[in-house]
Amino acid sequence: MSGPSRPLDPRQHPVRRDLADIRLAEYVFAPHYAAPLPMVVIAPAELRAGPEEEAEILATLALGDSFEALDFAHGKAWGVAGGLPGYVPRAALATRDTR
Repeated sequence: MSGPSRPLDPRQHPVRRDLADIRLAEYVFAPHYAAPLPMVVIAPAELRAGPEEEAEILATLALGDSFEALDFAHGKAWGVAGGLPGYVPRAALATRDTR
Protein backbone atom coordinates (compact mmCIF):
# COMPACT_ATOMS: atom_id res chain seq x y z
CA MET A 1 0.00 0.00 0.00
CA SER A 2 1.31 3.43 -0.83
CA GLY A 3 -0.07 6.47 0.95
CA PRO A 4 -2.78 6.57 3.57
CA SER A 5 -5.54 4.00 3.77
CA ARG A 6 -8.83 5.27 2.41
CA PRO A 7 -12.23 4.26 3.70
CA LEU A 8 -14.15 1.90 1.45
CA ASP A 9 -17.89 1.36 1.72
CA PRO A 10 -18.39 -2.12 3.24
CA ARG A 11 -21.71 -2.37 1.37
CA GLN A 12 -19.77 -2.30 -1.90
CA HIS A 13 -16.38 -3.74 -0.96
CA PRO A 14 -15.45 -6.85 1.05
CA VAL A 15 -13.88 -5.01 3.98
CA ARG A 16 -14.66 -5.18 7.70
CA ARG A 17 -12.89 -3.72 10.74
CA ASP A 18 -11.04 -7.01 11.26
CA LEU A 19 -10.67 -8.43 7.75
CA ALA A 20 -10.47 -7.42 4.09
CA ASP A 21 -10.18 -9.15 0.75
CA ILE A 22 -6.48 -9.43 -0.15
CA ARG A 23 -7.29 -7.79 -3.50
CA LEU A 24 -7.96 -4.57 -1.55
CA ALA A 25 -4.60 -4.53 0.28
CA GLU A 26 -3.33 -1.81 -2.05
CA TYR A 27 -6.20 0.48 -0.99
CA VAL A 28 -7.10 -0.22 2.62
CA PHE A 29 -5.30 -1.26 5.81
CA ALA A 30 -6.85 -4.13 7.76
CA PRO A 31 -5.50 -6.25 10.64
CA HIS A 32 -5.96 -9.35 8.45
CA TYR A 33 -6.45 -10.12 4.77
CA ALA A 34 -7.97 -13.21 3.19
CA ALA A 35 -7.73 -14.68 -0.28
CA PRO A 36 -11.16 -15.59 -1.65
CA LEU A 37 -12.10 -19.27 -1.70
CA PRO A 38 -14.23 -20.04 -4.78
CA MET A 39 -17.46 -21.75 -3.73
CA VAL A 40 -20.76 -22.67 -5.32
CA VAL A 41 -24.27 -22.34 -3.90
CA ILE A 42 -25.74 -25.82 -3.38
CA ALA A 43 -29.02 -24.70 -1.81
CA PRO A 44 -30.95 -21.47 -2.39
CA ALA A 45 -29.83 -18.90 0.18
CA GLU A 46 -30.20 -15.25 1.09
CA LEU A 47 -27.15 -12.99 1.02
CA ARG A 48 -27.51 -10.79 4.10
CA ALA A 49 -25.86 -7.55 5.21
CA GLY A 50 -24.94 -9.07 8.59
CA PRO A 51 -24.64 -12.48 10.21
CA GLU A 52 -27.94 -12.10 12.09
CA GLU A 53 -31.06 -13.83 10.75
CA GLU A 54 -32.91 -10.50 10.78
CA ALA A 55 -30.18 -8.65 8.83
CA GLU A 56 -31.20 -6.96 5.59
CA ILE A 57 -31.48 -9.30 2.59
CA LEU A 58 -29.20 -8.04 -0.17
CA ALA A 59 -29.84 -10.76 -2.75
CA THR A 60 -31.22 -14.25 -3.17
CA LEU A 61 -28.65 -16.77 -4.37
CA ALA A 62 -29.77 -19.62 -6.59
CA LEU A 63 -28.43 -23.12 -6.97
CA GLY A 64 -25.16 -22.95 -8.91
CA ASP A 65 -24.38 -19.29 -8.18
CA SER A 66 -20.78 -18.41 -7.37
CA PHE A 67 -19.65 -17.17 -3.95
CA GLU A 68 -16.14 -16.08 -2.96
CA ALA A 69 -15.75 -16.92 0.73
CA LEU A 70 -13.41 -14.85 2.91
CA ASP A 71 -14.38 -15.97 6.43
CA PHE A 72 -16.34 -18.71 8.19
CA ALA A 73 -17.78 -18.34 11.69
CA HIS A 74 -20.84 -19.50 13.63
CA GLY A 75 -22.34 -21.39 10.70
CA LYS A 76 -22.06 -18.42 8.33
CA ALA A 77 -19.73 -17.56 5.48
CA TRP A 78 -18.77 -13.97 4.73
CA GLY A 79 -17.75 -13.14 1.20
CA VAL A 80 -18.87 -11.83 -2.17
CA ALA A 81 -21.65 -12.90 -4.55
CA GLY A 82 -22.47 -10.95 -7.67
CA GLY A 83 -20.22 -8.11 -6.55
CA LEU A 84 -22.04 -7.73 -3.22
CA PRO A 85 -20.33 -8.55 0.08
CA GLY A 86 -22.47 -10.34 2.63
CA TYR A 87 -23.21 -13.39 4.75
CA VAL A 88 -24.78 -16.71 3.75
CA PRO A 89 -25.35 -19.94 5.67
CA ARG A 90 -22.24 -22.13 5.40
CA ALA A 91 -24.45 -25.17 4.75
CA ALA A 92 -25.65 -23.58 1.48
CA LEU A 93 -22.12 -23.64 0.02
CA ALA A 94 -19.64 -26.18 -1.31
CA THR A 95 -16.09 -25.69 -2.50
CA ARG A 96 -15.88 -25.24 -6.24
CA ASP A 97 -13.91 -27.88 -8.10
CA THR A 98 -11.09 -25.86 -9.69
CA ARG A 99 -9.36 -28.76 -11.43
